Amino acid sequence: MAKDSVVRNNIWKWLVLALIAAISFYVCNPPKEKLRFGLDLQGGTSFILGVDTERLAESIIAENPSITNVPGGVEKKIEETLKGCDERIIQVIRRRVDTMGTNEPVIQGMKDHRLLVQLPGVDEEVRKAAKANLQSAAFLEFRLTHPKNSQLVGKLLSKDVAPEGYVRSGNGYARAANWTEVTRQPGYAARLAAWEVPDARYVFMLEDNGDGTYSPNFIARTTEPRVTGEHLVSAAVERDPTSGSFAIGFRLNAEGAQKFATLTRNFKANGVKNPYPNGRQLAIILDNQLISAPEIRSEISSNGQITGRFDGASAQKLANELNAGALPAPMKILSETTVAPTVGKEAVKAGLVAASMGFVLVAIFMFIYYWFSGLVADIALFLDIALLPTALVICANILGVFAHDPSMGGGGSMQLPVLTMPGIAGLVLSLGMAVDANVLIFERIREEFLAGKGVGDAIKNGYGRAFTAIFDSNLTTIITGVILFVVGTGPVRGFAITLTAGVVISMFTAVVVTRLILDHAVDHSRTKPFKMLQFFKNPNYDFLKVTKFTVGASFAIIAISIAVFAVKFATNRASVLSVDLTGGTSIVYSFDQSAQPGESEIRKAIDSFDNAAVIQFQHGVGDTTLLVKTGETSETVKGAALEGKDVGAYITKVLNEAFPQAKFKAASVDEVGSIIGADLKKSGSYAVLFSLVAILIYVGFRFQFGFGLGAIVALAHDALISIGLFSLMGRQVSLIVVMAVLTIIGYSVNDTVVVFDRIREALRYDRRLSFKDLCNKAVNACLGRTVITSLTTFFAVAALFAFGDGAISDFALVMLIGVAAGTYSSVFIATPVMYWWYKGNRPEFEAEKKAE
Repeated sequence: MAKDSVVRNNIWKWLVLALIAAISFYVCNPPKEKLRFGLDLQGGTSFILGVDTERLAESIIAENPSITNVPGGVEKKIEETLKGCDERIIQVIRRRVDTMGTNEPVIQGMKDHRLLVQLPGVDEEVRKAAKANLQSAAFLEFRLTHPKNSQLVGKLLSKDVAPEGYVRSGNGYARAANWTEVTRQPGYAARLAAWEVPDARYVFMLEDNGDGTYSPNFIARTTEPRVTGEHLVSAAVERDPTSGSFAIGFRLNAEGAQKFATLTRNFKANGVKNPYPNGRQLAIILDNQLISAPEIRSEISSNGQITGRFDGASAQKLANELNAGALPAPMKILSETTVAPTVGKEAVKAGLVAASMGFVLVAIFMFIYYWFSGLVADIALFLDIALLPTALVICANILGVFAHDPSMGGGGSMQLPVLTMPGIAGLVLSLGMAVDANVLIFERIREEFLAGKGVGDAIKNGYGRAFTAIFDSNLTTIITGVILFVVGTGPVRGFAITLTAGVVISMFTAVVVTRLILDHAVDHSRTKPFKMLQFFKNPNYDFLKVTKFTVGASFAIIAISIAVFAVKFATNRASVLSVDLTGGTSIVYSFDQSAQPGESEIRKAIDSFDNAAVIQFQHGVGDTTLLVKTGETSETVKGAALEGKDVGAYITKVLNEAFPQAKFKAASVDEVGSIIGADLKKSGSYAVLFSLVAILIYVGFRFQFGFGLGAIVALAHDALISIGLFSLMGRQVSLIVVMAVLTIIGYSVNDTVVVFDRIREALRYDRRLSFKDLCNKAVNACLGRTVITSLTTFFAVAALFAFGDGAISDFALVMLIGVAAGTYSSVFIATPVMYWWYKGNRPEFEAEKKAE
């Protein structure tokens, strides 16, 4: 009857399980429509754009030099310009991207007037065009030249002078050898605009002659009536009927047509405001660059033509930009990531193999060690994967409250988050961690059997006594996941959601589903214990006896690794930090394996570009790849040799010219500007700090401060050991390594919390043992569980390390070190520190219990 009663009471649990399964099926089917892949899995290019405040300030000063006399005037004008501009920026960029014909682009606003633009599956030609297109402000305006422009220009050219960054050449000027360096100096635009001007109402501008020379002109700062690109209705490429060259025909709206008609009527030959036989020159200016300055010959109203030195491609590009509209502020690319489509497909295959291998290894181990109970755990492990989509949707919506990210789902939708390679890593890791709750329950059931209990009581007590440890340990991982999501971006958020969802669903299957199976499949009146293996039979080690040595050895290793890291950082920080933390460009190349050049030869080839570049061959499961990392970006690089300021394209060109047989091909390119690098470094530091503080508060609240202190010291030990040993292996610390350290913090505290839970339980019910003996007894009681959960996590991470590549290999390596360090610290660091804090005296949990 007791079992029948249990079965009846479990009906609602079965219904909940069925509902979760139905939701999971719904959100995943059909897979081609419901599953979305990130750029790292499907290939493509991702840009993060930000407002170029330096260019914006220079344009403001160039238009109104007197603004510099007002304290904070430039900053106030910048603030006014950027106020409410985000939506306009998104609209303009979206229209520009639409003209490129890319499939399902992602355009997403970010904080601080930044914009994420993802272009899936684009080739190199489209990438280059997009890079130029996205940074162009496309602000068109029409302004008059000086009434005596020709005389002033003639007088200027008669002198042996040239503007800064230029030299005299023919009937104009040419760029000097140091032009790139000069033009990047602060205030250059304002100095150029003010050079040799007749008075402050005019600015100096250069018109490109198309042959490497530039003609000077003096242009009015403002012209009334003012006609700009805002009055444009459409623009199209056409041929100039007189010269046959390419031009851009445009059509203005009613307001613009009226203003343009007034302007051209006033200043044509013998016009209302121009009583001379020659018309005034009308300067056509785009993004503060003079395109041309034709003479006004007749009145023009709604239709006009922009002439200049265009070819078909440049004319079409300009027409597209004008049709898309002008950006309210100049933009620059803060970071760029490119992944070849073939690399994305290989990453998907590697992720699936790693997940399958991790699942099989964990499942086999659990079955061998726990037999029937292990089979139940394996069913739960399978359900973890099958039910994960529901957990992903729920977690995406909950985490979206803290930081909304459309690509990650949320916002009340039933859409799955975008799947990225870090997301797959989170899935594999969650498979290894999923059985932790099952192990806790089974070990508690084993103890109940040893105490002489029957199956029914053993199951009931085992689940009841394991629950607090399961809840506390998993909640600390969820806290870390939330912090990762809030602080991180893009793929890091994908990992955070997957890890958090994996923890949530594994708690449900371990606590609810396995209990349902055992309730229905086992005779509760049976007295024979379940068959289980046991690594440690009645262990009785005095761990606290050796802790002075173990703690000392650990911190000696930490001190040595930090010292080595500091020396490397001071010598060449690029050797220890990745470009996403320092700024720079990182390129991974595939090449013909039979024609692999040596590292010294490659260094010799690119030394002229950057003699401090990191060059490293990476050996994985597949072909060997080449990593080239330089501190230069399009923003910082100097020299005219760089076509289009594209660092990745330039290095690729150099390598293929030096080693044509190797056929180097960029598999992935990451270019991170100094602003993004600094932001990522700051956010990574904050994430680690917030995680440690949050765990200290939670563990201190759930236990006592001394327990929280022990946990924090152990976690700091694990983080420093992991980064130190990882760096000693010659690897660079990157954002994904910081992500791994945060995961270690969330994972490692699990074991510590389980041990502390045992100590707290013993303190409440065992008044005879000394505190030292009680601590040793608790650690010994958890020893089997500690080893088993470490092994299952190790199996999953090892599969990820074996089949992952690049950043995922780094993530897995840090995790492997962290799992070992976490297992060690829960025994030899956390408990001793807690014990020393109380100076060997028992903390009074009993009194707190009675007070409740």
